[in-house]
Amino acid sequence: MTSPPATGRMLTIGVDSHKDAHVAAAVDQLGRILATTSIPTTPQGFVQLERWARGLGQIDRFGIEGTGSFAAGLTRWLQERGYQVIEVTRPNRQLRRRRGKSDPVDAEAAARAVLAGEATTAAKTADGAVEMLRVLRVARRSAVKAHTQAANQLASLVITAPEPLRQQLRPLGPAQLVKTAAGLRPGPLTTPAAAAKLALRSLARRAQRLSAEIGRLDAELARLTRTAAPRLLARRGVGADVAGALLVVAGDNPQRLRSEAAFSMLCGASPLPASSGRTIRHRLNRGGDREANNALWRIVLVRMSCDARTRSYVARRTAEGKSKREIIRCLKRYVARELYQELKTVLGDDTQRDSSGSTRAPGRATDAVTTASLPALNGRLPCHPSRSAGDQRPGG
Repeated sequence: MTSPPATGRMLTIGVDSHKDAHVAAAVDQLGRILATTSIPTTPQGFVQLERWARGLGQIDRFGIEGTGSFAAGLTRWLQERGYQVIEVTRPNRQLRRRRGKSDPVDAEAAARAVLAGEATTAAKTADGAVEMLRVLRVARRSAVKAHTQAANQLASLVITAPEPLRQQLRPLGPAQLVKTAAGLRPGPLTTPAAAAKLALRSLARRAQRLSAEIGRLDAELARLTRTAAPRLLARRGVGADVAGALLVVAGDNPQRLRSEAAFSMLCGASPLPASSGRTIRHRLNRGGDREANNALWRIVLVRMSCDARTRSYVARRTAEGKSKREIIRCLKRYVARELYQELKTVLGDDTQRDSSGSTRAPGRATDAVTTASLPALNGRLPCHPSRSAGDQRPGG
């Protein structure tokens, strides 16, 4: 399906990404579908996509599904050439049930989501220190999972081992068990005891190798985090692992996040409106990046134990009848607001805009509400996530 190029025609290109091929659809500024095409996921295919789109009109934006997975290569290629790439989530399920499912339909839906303003978030550039942190965190998470599995299997084998071996190893703690089992000498495999010794030694040495691997990854992650965000690490409750999770969710280009409320939504820490009729209420946000949400939770727990102002806030809200879980949810929202400003500064954003649109230099005090100002909030619940920081001042 093709259409001759037209002068002044502005195109939005939607892309449905897959492992071996991407399907693209071109939609003009009036919402008319002009053409669809399929390209291989290679540099030659990316050039083919660009030529195809230019032959139909002037390229405005690309809306791409899977910018962090199958379309990561295409996204980087387009960004390097100055194209605006918008991250698009999967099509609406209700719409999909009506129209069916195919790659051209999904590509067209991606283009229309961008054209209609439903998808507005720029894709991550994945070209700096944060991308380095992300890939190392993937490797560390896998190593930790494998280490836990080896340690659990080692403990299980001790329970079912022949009695003399069981009596020798059962009193040992986890670390001593690994060390002792790694030094076992099974000898010829002629008895169940010899086989058990070989299995225990294999698991123990595997656990030792994984421990060493985790240690090396932790050292590199700590070094990269200190280099990328030293001021973030200076915040109370923020360690290397917590900082890494927050940096990864923000990306190398945090300016793609429209406001601190958008960052809070991305972390799953923003209350969602659930009002109807005379009932005015908010509900828990169960979406967002769960690792980032867990990072906020850990920061809150640390501050609840050792930060005087946070403890004062907790005591006041408890006296008002709030449960501990409700208080933690509020605190996570405040921490997200505080750290958003820090993330934009440490990742090299030259200027930050306040709610009136004026620019301020990095590091200058902002109107964001932090845990340091919690006692002045009079117990107000954070506002609707779409509202900016300037709309959420105490008493505003």
